[in-house]
Amino acid sequence: MARRSTRLSTKAAPSTPIATASKSTPAARVTSKDPETISFPSPTDFNAWLLANGTTTPSGIWLKIAKKASRIPSVSYDEAVDAALCHGWIDGQRKALDGNYFAQRFTPRRRNSLWSKRNVDKAAALAAEGRMHDTGRAEVDAARADGRWDRAYAGPATMRVPADFAAALQTNREAGEAFGRLGRSARFPFLWRVATAKREETRRRRIDTFVAMLARGETLT
Repeated sequence: MARRSTRLSTKAAPSTPIATASKSTPAARVTSKDPETISFPSPTDFNAWLLANGTTTPSGIWLKIAKKASRIPSVSYDEAVDAALCHGWIDGQRKALDGNYFAQRFTPRRRNSLWSKRNVDKAAALAAEGRMHDTGRAEVDAARADGRWDRAYAGPATMRVPADFAAALQTNREAGEAFGRLGRSARFPFLWRVATAKREETRRRRIDTFVAMLARGETLT
């Protein structure tokens, strides 16, 4: 059976000019409501930008990051994630640019947004190193207070199939076989949506929906 992919509806990112922050202008303020595409030669520069703009740029930015092979001075993805967490921001969608760069979306963390176990571990380490700023600490404190910190979800490499989802797949041969053929990255959208359901009824409904989708040869992206 041909495999079809179901894609979540997302708004296309607006076309915006590329701005480059250098050491001479690390804290230039952004006033546009649309996300800019900005590059930084080092994590220090990105940190300085977040310090100046982190609380006044609700739509976030597209961070232009140089690929390792390009040898272009640039903040790396991991360095950018660390800086973002320190200021209460989070990484999101990635898009290709050219042979030397890709763009990673960074935005302020939304209220009640879920935490990944990877970011929980990173934030805890950053706090222990004394690198957290007030905005970053506030997001951690809020997540600890309402339980999101303890409910952090695993990433694609470590997320396991929940027992209730596995049991449902066993009741439908076509769905079970289709899921078994999926690679780790293709399984993750299903597992993530099951794991992050806030209510038991929502979880059951998602499992039923996903079993039916898989039986039809459909996947999620």
